[in-house]
Amino acid sequence: MTLPTQTTVKDLDPVFAEMAAASFQLVGNGTALTPRERILLNLVADVCEQVLGMPYELHVRAALDNGLDADDLRELLRFISYDSGYPAALAALERLAEIEREYGLPGPTGQGHEVNADGTGSPMPAAMRAEVRTLDPGFADYMDLQSRMRAGMSRISVRERAFATLTVDVLYQTLQESFRAHVGRALGAGATPDEVRAAVRATATFGMTRTWRAMNVLDALLADQEQPQGEQMAWGA
Repeated sequence: MTLPTQTTVKDLDPVFAEMAAASFQLVGNGTALTPRERILLNLVADVCEQVLGMPYELHVRAALDNGLDADDLRELLRFISYDSGYPAALAALERLAEIEREYGLPGPTGQGHEVNADGTGSPMPAAMRAEVRTLDPGFADYMDLQSRMRAGMSRISVRERAFATLTVDVLYQTLQESFRAHVGRALGAGATPDEVRAAVRATATFGMTRTWRAMNVLDALLADQEQPQGEQMAWGA
């Protein structure tokens, strides 16, 4: 038994398959994002949309074909769970395990990172933590916990994590505080404005109108890059 391919989609409807292939090809054109990054963002979108059938299987196949393994995919799901929501990530984790069993794929080795749930503090920028604590101390404690539990992750790069959280923002239309912070994180990780645009553009195949709105917000954020460097770093670290 083998995972689905584009031929599987063509068997369902050749015209739809042609339209979808042309759409994904256009979004993926150029070198702004690596194939691995595009695959990770597709998987994040699947989690947010809870599209866990054939599209998810196709993206899992693409991930494996491009060198990601079961441990990498689990770290991705662990990472985005605080933004996508734990229930959505759990459903995707359950489906991933089913796909591995169904198709006889290698499972996880059990490699992970130190969760540090009982620790203190947070790697988040001090200005962000202070702002959230002023808003609500209990929520600030929750944010500290989420960032602290992910501090030891290393299988998914900082740049990939930033692009992943941008994807969640676009699909959930959380285009205020978190989107600003995640754009700053991507830029702080060395991504260029064009690469950040490409990451947002990659969401178009999951709903063009949301991407349109996000592009307008991103344009304004990038135009504000001339603001004092200290303020950029406070939100973007």
